[in-house]
Amino acid sequence: MTERSTHETRPERAAAVVILAGVSAALHVAKLPPAIAALQAALGISLLQAGFLLSLVQLAGMSAGVAFGVLADGLGLKRSMLIGLTLLAAASAQGAMSTALPLLMVLRALEGFGFLLVVLPAPGLVRRLVPPQRLSRVLGLWGSYMPFGAALALLAGPLWIGAFGWRAWWWLLAGVSLAMALWLARAVPAIAAATAPAGADPWWLRLRTTLSAPGPWLVALTFAVYAGQWLAVIGFLPTIYLQAGVSGAVTGVLTALAAAVNMGGNVAGGRLLQAGVPATRLLRTGFVVMGLSAVAAFAAFDGATLPPALRYAAVLLFSAVGGLIPSTLFSLAVRLAPSERTLSSTVGWMQQWSALGQFAGPPLVAWVAGRSGGWQWTWLATGACSMLGLLLAARIGALLRVPGAALMPDNRRV
Repeated sequence: MTERSTHETRPERAAAVVILAGVSAALHVAKLPPAIAALQAALGISLLQAGFLLSLVQLAGMSAGVAFGVLADGLGLKRSMLIGLTLLAAASAQGAMSTALPLLMVLRALEGFGFLLVVLPAPGLVRRLVPPQRLSRVLGLWGSYMPFGAALALLAGPLWIGAFGWRAWWWLLAGVSLAMALWLARAVPAIAAATAPAGADPWWLRLRTTLSAPGPWLVALTFAVYAGQWLAVIGFLPTIYLQAGVSGAVTGVLTALAAAVNMGGNVAGGRLLQAGVPATRLLRTGFVVMGLSAVAAFAAFDGATLPPALRYAAVLLFSAVGGLIPSTLFSLAVRLAPSERTLSSTVGWMQQWSALGQFAGPPLVAWVAGRSGGWQWTWLATGACSMLGLLLAARIGALLRVPGAALMPDNRRV
């Protein structure tokens, strides 16, 4: 390889390290489900307490996503990620030594704050590292950090916990995050580590600029209606299959696969954006397929349903094609941020509404299932989310057609 080609690929290698740092942060979000049974046996926690442990990691995102985005812009993108990875490592290591549930809950919330400090500045950092002509493709890869981390945790967690225990699982992920912090510190060049050009602006001005623009609101609300229905379907799959008599081991594999195929949609979304496919077309495709797939997976007409294999295939389609949506929204967040100095705060606002969607979606689906005595009407709740998504996609398309509305205008991709 020539010196020139080595120089050209170095920034993209650094961007790959940024993406892997996001995956390591996602592992902490998804590390708890495989450990619930072990935690119940070791600490005597109830199912309700386990539910709080699951949701506390979303506390930071729900309450202060945009504020942490503003903080990340002020700290500097690389520095914010390093602090977040270090906080995740420290909280996970302390959790491995914890014997009290209240402390474990506090540490779980701290992991949520560390997660935000890692993932919010990442798209802006990728934008600085990658040439504009390849940005959409790389942001598509970034959009897969969460399903990749979730699938990896769901597959590796039960094996590791079964062999070494839940505390060793916490120690392992602490080591992974610390190693990623060291790698990121070495791999990302100094030019990308600096704060944004207008980082001297006061935080309240960056916050006001973000929340007064229509773009951040549209991408955030769209992410909420996507994330709420995706987590509701994927999150309840183990319960649905166990109720249907499927063994626990098979249920884990089926759920992990359903989460993993979402990565394919994210990667495809980035490639299609780079090829010039309009962003709103990808959003519409994702929401339409999610709505129709949910009908195929859950609807019962006169008590008749599709065969189990076809219903599971519909779940895979729901997750895979739905993956077009987050990669497209990350690309749109970069384009529709009011200015370069508000990139992280725009992603933070999107993350905040994503957390709200993930918080509200599963209870909504559970309420529908409880009222109807089964899962056959799940498609009504997810379908309502898809309809809202289609309306929001239309509004995004209208905004992109307004001259000067996008930070990175590209009228071909409306």
